[in-house]
Amino acid sequence: MSKDVIEVTGAEEHNLKDVDVEIPREELTVVTGLSGSGKSSLAFETVYAEGQRRYIESLSAYARNFLGQMDKPQVENVEGLSPAISIDQKNAANNPRSTVGTVTELHDYLRLLYARVGVPHCPECGREVGEQSAQNMVTRLLELPEGTRAKLCAPVVRDQKGAFEDLFDDLVGEGYSRVEVDGEPYDLAMEKPDLDENYDHTVDVVVDRVKISTEARSRINDSVETALGEADGTLKVVLPDPPEGAADALGGATARATGDLAESDESTADRLVVELSEDLACTHCGIDISEVETRSFSFNSPHGACPECEGLGETKEVSEELVIRDPSKPLKHVFEPWSYDRTYYSRQLDNVADHFGVSLSTPFEDLDESIQRQFLYGTDDLVHFEWRTKNGTREKTERFEGVIPNLERRHVETDSDRAREHIEEFMATTECPACEGTRLKAESRAVLVDGTAITAVNELSIGDALAHFEGLEADLSARDKKIAEEILKEIRARLGFMEEVGLEYLTLDREAATLSGGESQRIRLATQIGSGLVGVLYVLDEPSIGLHQRDNDKLLNTLEELRDLGNTLIVVEHDTETMRRADQVIDMGPGPGKRGGEVVVNGPQEALMETEESVTGKYLSGERSIPVPEKRRDGDGDHLTVRGARQHNLRDLDVEFPLGTFTAITGVSGSGKSTLMHDILYKGLVRRMNDTDVNPGEHDDIDGIENIETVRLIDQSPIGRTPRSNPATYTNVFDHIRELFAETSLSKQRGYEKGRFSFNVKGGRCEACGGQGTVTIDMNFLSDVQVPCEECDGARYNDETLDVTYKGKTIADVLEMSVEEAYDFFESHSGIRRRLQLLKDVGLDYMRLGQPSTTLSGGEAQRVKLAEELGKKDSGETLYLLDEPTTGLHPEDERKLIDVLHRLTDDGNTVVVIEHELDLVKNADHVIDLGPEGGEGGGDLVAEGTPEDVARTEESYTGRYLRDHLPDVEMEGPRSERDLAKPAADDD
Repeated sequence: MSKDVIEVTGAEEHNLKDVDVEIPREELTVVTGLSGSGKSSLAFETVYAEGQRRYIESLSAYARNFLGQMDKPQVENVEGLSPAISIDQKNAANNPRSTVGTVTELHDYLRLLYARVGVPHCPECGREVGEQSAQNMVTRLLELPEGTRAKLCAPVVRDQKGAFEDLFDDLVGEGYSRVEVDGEPYDLAMEKPDLDENYDHTVDVVVDRVKISTEARSRINDSVETALGEADGTLKVVLPDPPEGAADALGGATARATGDLAESDESTADRLVVELSEDLACTHCGIDISEVETRSFSFNSPHGACPECEGLGETKEVSEELVIRDPSKPLKHVFEPWSYDRTYYSRQLDNVADHFGVSLSTPFEDLDESIQRQFLYGTDDLVHFEWRTKNGTREKTERFEGVIPNLERRHVETDSDRAREHIEEFMATTECPACEGTRLKAESRAVLVDGTAITAVNELSIGDALAHFEGLEADLSARDKKIAEEILKEIRARLGFMEEVGLEYLTLDREAATLSGGESQRIRLATQIGSGLVGVLYVLDEPSIGLHQRDNDKLLNTLEELRDLGNTLIVVEHDTETMRRADQVIDMGPGPGKRGGEVVVNGPQEALMETEESVTGKYLSGERSIPVPEKRRDGDGDHLTVRGARQHNLRDLDVEFPLGTFTAITGVSGSGKSTLMHDILYKGLVRRMNDTDVNPGEHDDIDGIENIETVRLIDQSPIGRTPRSNPATYTNVFDHIRELFAETSLSKQRGYEKGRFSFNVKGGRCEACGGQGTVTIDMNFLSDVQVPCEECDGARYNDETLDVTYKGKTIADVLEMSVEEAYDFFESHSGIRRRLQLLKDVGLDYMRLGQPSTTLSGGEAQRVKLAEELGKKDSGETLYLLDEPTTGLHPEDERKLIDVLHRLTDDGNTVVVIEHELDLVKNADHVIDLGPEGGEGGGDLVAEGTPEDVARTEESYTGRYLRDHLPDVEMEGPRSERDLAKPAADDD
């Protein structure tokens, strides 16, 4: 019989102290505890890692070579495991081609729907496309000039993998000798193509080679019918020497040029290839439409992607704003890419200025708009150019190209990478004008289902898309309804799962790379629900992150649904509501780092609240809580005001940020918080204050910039991308520690400088491992093994360096200390203690000084950056921007973070945070609440003012939940009688 629990014995991964624990199967278990207490070490590095490792080991050695291996965790035994799936917060994809539709596989079902029941229309005139007969094709061919050479081919293979040896034998048996394979001609009587079966190939059978004439009509007719029969209704016409207008005569939409041919009579790059279909053609416009297939709607395939942007939806173009950053400059210095000191540019500008009769000293903004345009984009008339050379004066008359066309031409033509990179400094990414950002080619956009193109569906939010597909069958024919029935069922189910986890505001064409970690995690969660798997172990990492309290219930319902299917869920979480709805809670601790790694409580939430040693239980029961500030700051009287914010879903907002205060931006997911802070406020300030090429979101202006000295964004990106980076090096505390070791008597005796104690440079480090401390052993089919370096035994330094000690400890010993241990150890060194105190202040006292930055979570990396900022000499008047700084924080650590943010504000700075955590929001001086919904239903300023003001605003979802955290707030009178924007602030 299978176990009813997962039994972990002797877990010692990271800081776990020989942990034995039982986790019930087919139940929802929350693993909680202080930051650094060992939650992730138990859930991910032990239970999940062992489950995944065992599954991969069950596969063949050949399969394991492709899948890679997982190292065995430090655990004695784990019994009762199921196949394990981790749903963490790593971003879904960094590929610009990945969208919400593709990562959820919704786009695959949409492509299938449109390929099977879509009605093609002409991309030019919009008429429904009809069939084309063989007789129509012959008539078109005979419209070509007399004597035009043409090859009539049957495309029997199009972009398919294989060697096709049997096909070539069959063709010879049927009497065909000439074929074109991937554009190259072959005579099958002489040789057969040797093709790589792992690559896509196109095979065209040459049915006939003719010269167009009325006398050859019968022959052409027979050949066309033969080709159509061989290729299922498709004819390919190849014109080696196409006459002028041939593309239009045959149907320009499907014409394309190819490279040189090997045959001597067709060795021209001007060859024209046109496909004519017996099925689809617009007789009005003379355009043939390619066969509609699922790949016709894929922007990752050349068969569906827009040819201009290659399916990316955007192109890089020279930006007028980047070329002219300061229009008040004189004409000769206004064009940033053109230096007047270079002869070619000065000659161009001198002559064009003479042509218009203007002075080069005139500010560009004072010129007539017509003259400005012609300098930028080229003159309407011819310009007389005259310049001196060593051999006399030269002159010519021609149209001036224009600064921007000159840059665009040179960007394409230049062979110099340096020149191309220089021009790209003045280029901006813009929406592709050909496909208007939809990524698909015109023919694909013209295929409609119930009058709607697939691109229009992709632009819908998930909620709107679900409404669109409800009852769609009623508008389809009986045949199409039968075909589409199962496809629509899958589409609606997947959209429904996405709505269940609170993502109804996301649009299907949203780039996956722009999703937050929490959004990516919930997308994968919805995908897993759709898979319907039973008996699986799911391990989740704080799925509530980035989710408004309003949507938390949806998420918890989803987790319970996954459990009720017969799966086991282990959720690492700090959210109290998640704990209350869990079947079991495992509280790790009792402290962080070396003081943690033990199971404090393993039982229902009642046991957690009754356990005196559990800090989590105290917050859950209400015995301990984060207090509301006694007084709100009014600020210094100045404001930073964003005017006309309209990027994405923001609706022409004017938003005031009071300076000298602690401000929280709140709202449901998708309401516009990140757009306002990142895209407009931060990028707008950086561009104006630092004169950079950053392109902010659409807005009119930002007032009050003169009242701040600098702006700093503290996000959750890694502090370093290699294991050589760590908290000690990032915060510069390691510099002071190395200086201290260099001051010891032995160092002075041996002449050691502080560089001797760096593991990144030669001298003091161990050269056997390059200062890494470990050596990677290649195990071929097994996973690579990281073993301690035999030379230094993992210490990173050579023996001579390790001879130097400070208070009996080597430099390697210091790197192994936690922040708290190092703080006590360096009690006599105020500079080091001050920097370590900053790390303690942000709740990182458990972290090892030498912990590789690649192992830090996003929240930990953000708090290390915050500590580094606190260590800088601060003159006040700095604007700090933080995005959900409570990520991964226990309430006890959150209290420390809030104290740090208050401290920054008290020093005369302005702090603005995006946050859902209400304990932090209630501590803000000013709240800006966006919404009321997400996506198209958001983008409005719902409420602003103190947390109490927002709590009194009935329209604010944030306010409704905030009331429970502000016990003194009372609702005054019926809703219609209150000033919803500022109900109490103006009464005084």
